[in-house]
Amino acid sequence: MSASVEPVAKLTSLSQGAGCACKLPLSKLESLFSTFGTNLGTATGDLLVGALEGDDAAVYRLDDERAIILTTDFFTPIVDDARDWGRIAAANALSDVYAMGGTPLIAVNLTAWPANDLPMELLGDVLGGGSSIADEAGCLVVGGHTIDDPIPKYGMAVVGMAHPDKLFQIDQLAAGQTLVLSKALGTGVISTSIKAGGAEDSWIEGAVGSMTTLNAEAAAIAREHGVRAATDVTGFGLLGHLHRMVRASGLAAEIDAASVPVLPGARDAIAAGFVPGGTKSNTEHLAPYVRVEDGVPEDTAVLLHDAQTSGGMLFAIPDGVDVDAVVKSLRAKDLPAAAVGRVVEGEAGQVSVKV
Repeated sequence: MSASVEPVAKLTSLSQGAGCACKLPLSKLESLFSTFGTNLGTATGDLLVGALEGDDAAVYRLDDERAIILTTDFFTPIVDDARDWGRIAAANALSDVYAMGGTPLIAVNLTAWPANDLPMELLGDVLGGGSSIADEAGCLVVGGHTIDDPIPKYGMAVVGMAHPDKLFQIDQLAAGQTLVLSKALGTGVISTSIKAGGAEDSWIEGAVGSMTTLNAEAAAIAREHGVRAATDVTGFGLLGHLHRMVRASGLAAEIDAASVPVLPGARDAIAAGFVPGGTKSNTEHLAPYVRVEDGVPEDTAVLLHDAQTSGGMLFAIPDGVDVDAVVKSLRAKDLPAAAVGRVVEGEAGQVSVKV
């Protein structure tokens, strides 16, 4: 990990949750949004994707060739190294642009910082980490906004660009398509083990490496193969994000439990009891929609619900496209990608986890 100023306290000790596991639960958000009716910004005219569509970001068409993508994401410390936290938060914020099939163009920082309790030099490490990831993405960081807050938070608001006819959207699944996941699961349980002081160095190294890997290559490969249905896997877990995709598409899905890639140390973290509250909330909320077959290992079921931070792309391969070739292309970019399931006819939003 990168060097940084020694913090007054462990950064992860300063927040109740960590990373995307500190999101409000999906059940509470859906209940809240249902009270807004159509006033929340449904897509109409040049607004191609609004809030009511429940997608990863908003999209506004400028002309026949260009659409802008707008998103934001920020969270409390997920690791204790300040620069790594900045890198992870930036990669996570940029991810929603890739999840819509776009390219990040410009971003501003969003920062909350306890100025009297933590060194400003430490904040400099956070911002420097975020800037390094934005540079890697070819995205300009042009300022931001800071407030004094006892709980540190960091992220970005990002604007990207895409072709309006080549967007990725969650409601574009078709029965028979194969589902591909580009990154391994387990960042939620590993980040919880970091917060509790129980993580091994190899676990941290693997999780940080995964969370700071941009989804740019995965998105480019998906575009190359004509993908139209995609999302990124973050706080709602693999099953939560897949549930939202199949519900929006009026279909169901099956996941092959044994095919899902898992980060080193993730199963050990679960065995040691390091399961975040966000993962438990996901499991409870999804219970009416998810059926896990007997024989699926208990820790695998936890990981499928695990609240991820800066997770991989989940996308559906169009008919006629060689799935093995797509997976091979992703792995050639050092992504632990796998075909993890399929889209099927069935009750909208239902997901079955197969042995």
